[in-house]
Amino acid sequence: MGKTILLFIITLFVLFMSGCAQKVNMRALEPAEIDRAAATKKIAVANFSNDRVGLSGKIEAKLSRFKIDNKSYFTIVSRNDFNRIVEEQKIQNSGLVDQDTYFYERRSRCADKKCKELIYYKVRCKKRVVGLSAELRMVDISQGDIIYADTMNRARTFTHCSDDSRALPSREMVVQELAESIANSFIYKLTPHYRNFRVVLLEYPDLDYNDKQEELLEVSLKYREQGRFDKAERFLIDLIDSTGSQSYVAFYNLGVVKEAEGSYAEAKEYYENADNLMVEPVEEINAAVIRIHSLIEKRERTLAQLAR
Repeated sequence: MGKTILLFIITLFVLFMSGCAQKVNMRALEPAEIDRAAATKKIAVANFSNDRVGLSGKIEAKLSRFKIDNKSYFTIVSRNDFNRIVEEQKIQNSGLVDQDTYFYERRSRCADKKCKELIYYKVRCKKRVVGLSAELRMVDISQGDIIYADTMNRARTFTHCSDDSRALPSREMVVQELAESIANSFIYKLTPHYRNFRVVLLEYPDLDYNDKQEELLEVSLKYREQGRFDKAERFLIDLIDSTGSQSYVAFYNLGVVKEAEGSYAEAKEYYENADNLMVEPVEEINAAVIRIHSLIEKRERTLAQLAR
């Protein structure tokens, strides 16, 4: 019994420690989904047909404000100087769905203080569905073809009964939220953007570390937690040297530091060193090797888009 309890406690301790693993916040610049759209830096937004929500204005405003590293990405052409696309305006359309339906829900309450019997009754309820659909086109006027086309749909459903304390949101408020969502999604597809994610550090030795090596790992983690990449890097390099370059934990953590700094080539080298030292698969290292190759490829594509 004593051994069983001890094993259970150790298992809980390991689970608890793994759940509290230190994570590093990462920020990576990724390319626009549509390469040709990203290459089109001078742009105008045509009026939409049936645009009762001001979607074209929202898209134009977001395009004009969009910046990468504090530099404007698009040049917005005045609609007054854009007479040649009158016909193309007709292919952009937005439609609004606004529907209220009524129904009844069953309720119950106690018939007396002791609640030995229940009284059943019905309350009147309203279901509100607000939807917005937009047919979007990006047209190259010089070549006369469509660069990008998509139909985006957004909808929200709300229910309110006569015994609810909160009221239904106004249609106008919901419609504006849906239009904002569509505009954001459209801009996201056409432009390079930053993506935030988190990466786990390895906190436990993969070798039989001596006291000094354990201290190097611990101190490197503390400095990384405080945002001191330079100090964390220094102690991790010392750890690699002291273990004869045999610790995949040290190589991997150093790769994470370089990735967070945006030094992808160095990060790739350290991750591959860690990968070569693995005997059994380590999930974090496998993920890092795949991720860093993808980040390098996406960075090259993004830089090509920004240079056009």
